[in-house]
Amino acid sequence: MARPRKQTYTLEMYLDKIEDKDICNNADVQRNFVWSNEQINELIVTVLTDEYIPPIILGEENNSQLRIADGGQRSAALNQFRHGNYKITASVEDSLIPYKKKTVDKKGNITWKDAVFDIKNKTYEKLPEELKKKFNEYQIETVIHENCDNHKISKYIKRYNNHTPMNTDQKAFTYIDRFAGQIREMIDSRFFLECSDYSEPDKLKGTVERVIIETVMCTNHFDKWKKQPKELCKYLNSNATEEEFKRFADNLHRLERIVTSEIKGVFNKKDSFIFLTLFERFTRLGREDKAFADFLRAFQSSFRYTRVNGEGLLFDEIDKKKSTKDKPVIYAKLNLLERLMLEFLNREKDTHTLADEKAFLSETVGIDANTLETDIELYHDTLDDLENRAIKTGSRLRDAQNRMSLLAMVAFSYKVDRDLDEWLKEYAKKNTTYFADQRKNYLHMRKDFEKFIA
Repeated sequence: MARPRKQTYTLEMYLDKIEDKDICNNADVQRNFVWSNEQINELIVTVLTDEYIPPIILGEENNSQLRIADGGQRSAALNQFRHGNYKITASVEDSLIPYKKKTVDKKGNITWKDAVFDIKNKTYEKLPEELKKKFNEYQIETVIHENCDNHKISKYIKRYNNHTPMNTDQKAFTYIDRFAGQIREMIDSRFFLECSDYSEPDKLKGTVERVIIETVMCTNHFDKWKKQPKELCKYLNSNATEEEFKRFADNLHRLERIVTSEIKGVFNKKDSFIFLTLFERFTRLGREDKAFADFLRAFQSSFRYTRVNGEGLLFDEIDKKKSTKDKPVIYAKLNLLERLMLEFLNREKDTHTLADEKAFLSETVGIDANTLETDIELYHDTLDDLENRAIKTGSRLRDAQNRMSLLAMVAFSYKVDRDLDEWLKEYAKKNTTYFADQRKNYLHMRKDFEKFIA
């Protein structure tokens, strides 16, 4: 069998042959035209900027009739623009096309000047003559299989279209070239290999790349959150920093040391970025990472089925009627998880006992034993309410290790009969950390409070 021959046409000549039916795009097994406006736009830009288009594969019958075996979508798209009055949409990327503009003065002298034309919302007829000429003279390569019949053309259609096109996640990844190398390194980390719940097909389809991108966006740029993966990638490519990706990689290594088989299920393709963002918030609390794993176990066993204060939606109910990628859904999920996590951490009993609390309040604040016996639960309830109203979620002031000195402040406020509300709001704005020595921390806060009420 003879090797296929190569033939190069100008694009104008090639499309004229399609218009004249010398080249047919209607083989019996050829699919209908399915390209989106975005794909058509990109192809037209490729031609106008004189970039590469792969060869069109043709089958030639014995009567010299040519039929398209591969490249039917490209051919139809180009023909729609040239002969079908297709208008390039406003969403086209790289819409400013540079070209040389020809000018002729009164004496007939020709000069060429650099110019730029915006092709948004333009048809072929609206192009400058120079760009029309550039479009028509574009060199389109073809490869022609000779001595074909319907059976052979069908075989070639099957052969050349036997590939898997990029899905949405894979295509979006091409828009984050600045950080693609770092993301590829993270994909090979032990966290994504052993500490998460993705299927092998998920890993091949760009799911892990999407999770990394969503997490970096949610953690650092949530106010600019975009629902579409491509828009996330484009935003991060222009606005993210190396440090943001490095910090996320460090978080993955920390999680590798604490995530076990019974809790890795929360890191799935749907919710991974939520829990990875939650861990970033957890790291600001200054707690040992083991406490986060303990929270995830509590979440899996009980908190997942718990309503805060007996009200509101459960975690798995939040996105039942909306997309899991909607900004309000993400905000609601993170807010619920953070409240549950802080409640869990603040109620851990490993920091101090009730006897420790009574001894501290007696010695530091001067509260007598009888008052402590009757009022210590009141102090705790008051502090819970104050924290929720006055201290921003995520502040280290809400760390369980700082609770003793805050409890002492509540006891002192009852002793002097002054409310802490307004003072604590101002104090929490100015201070986000505390002294590890709780007596020192209490005295620091008390001095600030006494200034406030003076």
